[in-house]
Amino acid sequence: MKLFKRSKTWWADFAVNGQRFRVSLDVPATAKGTRPPAEATNAAHEKLTQAKGGYLSTKSRNFARLAFTEAADKYLTSRRLELQKSSITKETQSLVKLKEFFGPTRLNKISAEQILNFREWRTATCGSSLVNMEVGVLRRILKRAKLWHSMADDIKPLKEPPTIGRALSPAEKASLLEAAALKPEWETAYYAATLALNTTMRGCEIRGLRWSDIDLLADTLAIHKSKTEAGVRIIPLTPAAFEVLVQLRTRAEMFGTVEPQHYVFARFKPVGRFYGREIVEHRMLSFDPTTPLGSWKKAWSKLTAKAGLPGLRFHDLRHHSITELAESGASEQTIKAIAGHVSQRMLDRYSHIRLEAKRTALEALSRGGYGTSNDTKSGQEQPLFSQVIDSIGRRVGI
Repeated sequence: MKLFKRSKTWWADFAVNGQRFRVSLDVPATAKGTRPPAEATNAAHEKLTQAKGGYLSTKSRNFARLAFTEAADKYLTSRRLELQKSSITKETQSLVKLKEFFGPTRLNKISAEQILNFREWRTATCGSSLVNMEVGVLRRILKRAKLWHSMADDIKPLKEPPTIGRALSPAEKASLLEAAALKPEWETAYYAATLALNTTMRGCEIRGLRWSDIDLLADTLAIHKSKTEAGVRIIPLTPAAFEVLVQLRTRAEMFGTVEPQHYVFARFKPVGRFYGREIVEHRMLSFDPTTPLGSWKKAWSKLTAKAGLPGLRFHDLRHHSITELAESGASEQTIKAIAGHVSQRMLDRYSHIRLEAKRTALEALSRGGYGTSNDTKSGQEQPLFSQVIDSIGRRVGI
C-alpha cells in the first residue's frame, strides 16, 4: 500500500485481487512533514478492508462488473448524446457480433486472449477494416470500465487494404452524370451527385442541408452539422452546384412556401406511371420539407449500373472531388478548409497526386524545350539541361 498527497489531501494506492484502487482518505495534508499522520494510515487500512469485502467501488468498477451485453447497452445510451445518428447506427451494428461472442461475460473477465480469439473468429467471415471497427467499439467500452490499459499492448490493429476511395476518370464522371440525367426517378440522385462532385460534401451532409444554410446571393453553402467538428465549414458554390440548388429550390416551391428550416433534400413518395416496364411519368407525392430524405441508395445502385460503374459508392464522389482539388495544386490547408476533416492517410495520397502533377508538368516543359519562339530559331537544337546549368554557373562566377 502507498500513501501520497494530492490536492492537499492524503490518498491511498493499493490493489486487491488484481484490481487497483486509488482513493481519497479525506485527511488534510499539512505543509509540515512528508510522512502520513496516523489518522491517514488508519483511514487507508479501513479503505483496504472495505475493498477486500467488496464494499469499495466506483462507477467504473460497478460498470466493469456488468455482463458485456448490459454494459454495451449502457455504453450506447451514453453515446447518443455525443454522436450523430449515423454514427450511433454504426456503433450498434458493430456490437451485434461482439454481443454474440462475449454475451454474458463480465467486462472484468474479458482478457486479451479472448479478444484475439474474437478477432480470429471474425476475420474468417469479414475484412480487417470491419474487424478493427468492432474491436474499436470494444476498446471504448473497456476504457470506460478502466480495463483497457492492462491489455492495450497485446491488441494491435489489423492491417487494412491501402485503398481509401476511388477517383473517376473524366469519361467515367461524364458517363455517371449523363446516366443520372436519363430518368426522372434518378433526379434526386443526380442533384446529390452533382453537389458531391462540386463541394466535397458527404452524403450525410447533403441530406442534412437546410435552406437556411444556402446563400444564393453570396454563392456559398454552410455546413453547420457534420460527422466531425472539423466538418463545420463554408463552401463557395461552383456554377454547377449553384444551378442544382436553384433547381431544387424551384422544385420545393411547387409544393408551397419554402421556409429557412426546411430541408433541401426533403422526404417525398415517388410515384410512376408505367408503359410495360418503362416509366413514362414520374411524380412526387407526400412532399414533407420538415423531414430529410432517408436515402437514394436504390436509385444510386441502378444509375451506377447504367453508367457502367457498378460498385461505385456515393462516398467515392467526395474522394474524387478532393482528388481534383489536389491535382489543381491546392494546398493541404485549402483542401481541409473546403473538405473539412481529411485523414492523414488521405492527405499523404493527395500529396503524391500533387507531386505527380508537378512531375507531369515538368516533363511537358522538358519536351517543349527551354527556349521560346522569340529567341530561338526554328529547327535549332535546344541546349541540354546540364549545359544550361553550366551557363548559369559561368554567369554568376561559380
